[in-house]
Amino acid sequence: MLAAYTGQYSDAVPVAPEFWCYVPARLLGIPMYELEEDVPHWQALQQTFKHYRCEGWGIVAPETPDDWGGKRETQIRRLSPERLERHSVLESGGRRLEARSLMDAQEPSWVIERPIKDFAADWPVYERMTLAPPEALDWDPVQSALDAVGEEYLLEVYVGLPFVDFAGNPRAGGFEQVILDLADHERELRALQERYIENMVAKIGYAFAHTTARSVFIGSTWSTLSLLSPRIWRQWEKPVLEAAACAAHEAGGLLHHHFHGRCMSVVEELAALGCDCVCPFERPPGGDVTDLRKVRQMLGERCAFNGNVHTVETLIRGTPIDVRREVAEILEAFRDSPRLIVGTGDQVGGETPDENVYAMIESVREYGKR
Repeated sequence: MLAAYTGQYSDAVPVAPEFWCYVPARLLGIPMYELEEDVPHWQALQQTFKHYRCEGWGIVAPETPDDWGGKRETQIRRLSPERLERHSVLESGGRRLEARSLMDAQEPSWVIERPIKDFAADWPVYERMTLAPPEALDWDPVQSALDAVGEEYLLEVYVGLPFVDFAGNPRAGGFEQVILDLADHERELRALQERYIENMVAKIGYAFAHTTARSVFIGSTWSTLSLLSPRIWRQWEKPVLEAAACAAHEAGGLLHHHFHGRCMSVVEELAALGCDCVCPFERPPGGDVTDLRKVRQMLGERCAFNGNVHTVETLIRGTPIDVRREVAEILEAFRDSPRLIVGTGDQVGGETPDENVYAMIESVREYGKR
């Protein structure tokens, strides 16, 4: 994985299906809400990668102290044998911000109430309680996880999301409302974007200076061209990624960005701004990657390509022959490039037949030797 990130040839192409929550929960034999609440995610992935004997990546994050910036409370109550509700409260300066999500036995949790209802009154509280300086965070769980994982898979430090995701995830009204906020409150959000970038850059520098991490990770929720226009992406998201890549490289580390959905309009920019790895380059209908050779040309040797095996049409609905065919297409398009990781177009679904997962891994092992 690290060889691909840095453009060095290894003896074989790494194969890294994105096992996120469905497959680990199934392998551990536990309900999804137990996976989310009681099992460290990095640990669940460690057992999953061991089971399938493949490469992979995962994330771990520093923890914000409960007393930072105000008062935090979280309560879990059972609604039924299959469902729980998580109720979180942030309280500071006389403001009380509440959020709720539902946790299910079969599905990952989803938000039903977001904390920022009043833009002017609630944002200062949320910012104060979430953008703690890196030295105020608890980094011990990060290093403990890195030590436990070792070389078994690539565990990266999660340092945040692109800006639209950061500004929209806590906002009542979600994605639709944050798009309106970008127009209605541009001046305030420009200033917040600067502070967010400053905080992320400091966190990246701290991660590499105080842990043994080799790579940091920036995810995405709505930061995709399936939802955002290229203009909005360039205006609000690109500056975050560019600053993060610069900070990682200055500290001697690497940056991995998860950019699902449509991506072709900005692939060259993702490579040029300094991302060391981008995933998952989804095929239609979820993404717009239809020409792998064109993607290879756009990336050049600046950025590792990770992903592209279709998680629904191929891994869930297809056969091992279909899986092998897609793997062969990826290997052929990147056959003389060290910057290749054969992965999946987002996470592997829980209903995926094991024979298809093994077909993906085994075909890369067979045909990806160098």
